[in-house]
Amino acid sequence: MAKFELKLPKMGESVAEATITSWLKNVGDTIEADEAVLEIATDKVDSEVPSEVDGVLTEILFNVDDVVKVGQVIAVIETDASAVDVPSVTAQQPISAPVVETPEVAHVAQTVEAAKAVVAAPVVSTDDRFYSPLVKNIAKQEGISQVELDQISGTGKDGRVTKNDVLEYLENRKATPAVADKAVPAESVKQEAIAQTVTPKVAEKSKPVAVTASNGDEIIEMTRMGKLIAQHMVDSVQTSAHVQSFVEADVTNIWNWRNKVKNDFAKREGEALTFTPIFMEAVAKALRDFPMMNISVQDDKIIKRKNINLGMAAALPDGNLIVPVIKDADQLNLLGMTKHVNDLANRARLGQLKPDDIQGGTYTVTNVGTFGSIMGTPIINQPQVGILALGAIRKVPAVVETPQGDFIGIRYRMFLSHSYDHRVVNGALGGQFVKAVKDYLESWDMNREI
Repeated sequence: MAKFELKLPKMGESVAEATITSWLKNVGDTIEADEAVLEIATDKVDSEVPSEVDGVLTEILFNVDDVVKVGQVIAVIETDASAVDVPSVTAQQPISAPVVETPEVAHVAQTVEAAKAVVAAPVVSTDDRFYSPLVKNIAKQEGISQVELDQISGTGKDGRVTKNDVLEYLENRKATPAVADKAVPAESVKQEAIAQTVTPKVAEKSKPVAVTASNGDEIIEMTRMGKLIAQHMVDSVQTSAHVQSFVEADVTNIWNWRNKVKNDFAKREGEALTFTPIFMEAVAKALRDFPMMNISVQDDKIIKRKNINLGMAAALPDGNLIVPVIKDADQLNLLGMTKHVNDLANRARLGQLKPDDIQGGTYTVTNVGTFGSIMGTPIINQPQVGILALGAIRKVPAVVETPQGDFIGIRYRMFLSHSYDHRVVNGALGGQFVKAVKDYLESWDMNREI
């Protein structure tokens, strides 16, 4: 009879932790080797963790929504199914050590009890401050004193304190750093308690203005991925100094060439030839010409990437976007690029991407033209220093220059929007790079074979 410890496996070079989203097996269930035991989620990809052995699940050490580090034991499997005595609990409970009460401990306990008595005093409304029964009930349950409540700025009618005001105050209070874990005089405890009733008022000013829902408004809880994406966007804006450069490219030759070859390509390869691999090829060539766009920043050091790994924004079934990565994109011919693009896009739509599929990107391309936008100002995908937005291809009148003279013609044109980190990429480099992409697109060979 032996026990096997199921650990959270390594899921990519930069993935250090994952969130448990669901347990597919319960304590006492029989498990076969390679059978999925639980589902986990990293920053953007959901995946399953299989068992490496046959046996019976005897212990579950983490709950749903717990964040687990790579290498941590998450469950225990008994490999001798016939001799398993399944415990009635899923995890060991910590054993409480006996508490030795000293005079100092008793003194602090008396101080805490006195503070609780102050907090327990009922909250009352005054002529200047009215508190609804709901607000009073929350204050009672959360231990908010009259003094604290009177300090909260109300966003309701006539400055009335609303439920959201109180909940925001509680979040601010939870974020206050904890007192160091050491014995302190009772007087210091009292002073700290007084300070805590005042300092949250200062912190509140730096928070966004509270938004309250009106009658008929629909409140939608953000998904786990939505919260992660929102945080990544804020972190990127706070990290990089975003600057944009824009160019307009004439892609008439590409448009006509694709129309000429796409049907034969579909019959031969069994899949579609889109514009995306063509654009990705041009970006990869430009990165090879301007390697200082293929970098990352760490503190005061620049990391010049050896490989050109292109991230491409793709749609997920729930409407969110994900960025799978084409590894060594500059080493692929157009056929290979097309195969990679289609494979990653299809698996993204089916929710079948693996953690490694979104790791290691060195530059990102996003196609805002898919949604009808002619240009955009995308946010950099950290820790990269640049991202290119492809606008919609438009059929427009344009001046065409020829050796015989200029004339007005109907052309297919698109805007390229380049966002880059101005901490390490100056305007010259940022502009030259996006112009190089434009030049590669405009010099397309109409006789090219694929």
